Amino acid sequence: MRQTLVPDAIPVLSPGRHRTPRKGACFMEFASYLAGERWSDHPGCTHPALAALARGVNDSVSDEARGELVSLIPEVVGLTGDEPSLDLWIALHAAQAAIRIAPETRQRVLALAIMKAESELAEAEGREPGTMTTDSRKALDDAPGARSWAQGYLREHEPARVRPSNVAAVLENAMIGINQSVSPHKDALLVGLLSSAIAHFQTVLAAEQPAPAALPGDAHDLGAVRTS
Repeated sequence: MRQTLVPDAIPVLSPGRHRTPRKGACFMEFASYLAGERWSDHPGCTHPALAALARGVNDSVSDEARGELVSLIPEVVGLTGDEPSLDLWIALHAAQAAIRIAPETRQRVLALAIMKAESELAEAEGREPGTMTTDSRKALDDAPGARSWAQGYLREHEPARVRPSNVAAVLENAMIGINQSVSPHKDALLVGLLSSAIAHFQTVLAAEQPAPAALPGDAHDLGAVRTS
């Protein structure tokens, strides 16, 4: 099991990449340090989609709010796995949050991302085609113009499926949309977006872990365990 290092002091996070710790640290660079990996903003200790969201949030929040992210850094260390729905989920989660406050021109691509991710998740989960989660319906209700545009686009085109290669594009559009918003609650939205994503990944990836091996003999009979 990889040892998680404990820092000597609380880090001061800053946006962007940093070649060395002396130049500063972003969220994922400090995660790489805690995981005992080579200094990088793309460490192997965290699922690539979650790491991409963390980098986007780190770079998008204000300097004042960035300190609120520090307590979340240890939570992403070790959050990695092969569950195929996680890429779809992270794109959907970010688009749902951003579309509510993004400018209308940015809402269109976010509405399209929501519809495509929902379609593919419905297929993966065995839901009826065209069904949509409550969160997505509510998000699209807040952007009716973008929803209509996306519906028209899908009638005429067949966009590429949501894959790791274009999840990054969805996240980038979500971050841009939030940054372009005039909402006074952008920082709270961004911090909450990352926090809830971490919680979701923890739940999904914990379910992937194999059950503990059974103890020899009668495992539930503690009296049968020899102590001397």
